[in-house]
Amino acid sequence: MRTDVQSFAVAHLLRRPETHEAGGFVVGFDPTTTSPYINYATPVPGAEPTDRDVAGLIAVFRERGLKPRLEFAPDAAPAVEPALRRAGFGTEAMHEYLVCTPATLTLPGAVPDSTAPVEVTAPVGEADYTALDIALAEAFGGEWEPSPEGAARLRRTEESGGAVRFVRARGGGCAGGALCSAPAEGTAELAGVGTLPAYRGRGIAAAVTSTLAGTMFGRGAESVWLEYSGEGSRRVYERVGFRPGGTRLYVSLEG
Repeated sequence: MRTDVQSFAVAHLLRRPETHEAGGFVVGFDPTTTSPYINYATPVPGAEPTDRDVAGLIAVFRERGLKPRLEFAPDAAPAVEPALRRAGFGTEAMHEYLVCTPATLTLPGAVPDSTAPVEVTAPVGEADYTALDIALAEAFGGEWEPSPEGAARLRRTEESGGAVRFVRARGGGCAGGALCSAPAEGTAELAGVGTLPAYRGRGIAAAVTSTLAGTMFGRGAESVWLEYSGEGSRRVYERVGFRPGGTRLYVSLEG
């Protein structure tokens, strides 16, 4: 049983502006947003919460007017899921995650019919962070609205030891990009890999993913992990060295 990804989840939430620890859970809050995808909880590896612990966790969310929600790797804390189910938590999703190490990382191959190599760059100012926030919002089908707060979170990722990388669109702006958190517990999470529809099929996702993983390895990370949304994206990540690692469960409490 590997616990590095779950240990990372705990350390990552403890970086939030506001945190709460109780009953074997860590909760991370960001007062600039009510998004349940940013304000959520995770168990410490090996946690064995009681029903009272879960009730206390729910209260922490309720008193802030937020939906109780958790993200975690079930294998790292097998007693947690049954306790949450007893309290009425339902499944949002279960995703497999992939892991890359320095030994498996490879450079992406050439894209057929490409006219130029994909050039991956780091943001150099507010305009770049804003353009990336706008592009990722569009790439993910409008799941969130681009905002100054979103651009600021990207900047904080870069400034706090993580990395943000993107590919410029013709005439300026952003064609696609992604971000990677600062390493913790020897690993780092790569997320938000998105490409604008007009630029898909040109190797942007593979180039950005490979560059970010290499950047983290250069900073001492022993591995980088990510989740994928479909078989197409999985093949992209496997081509640059990501391999199956386990599953992560997303649950929330309605009402």
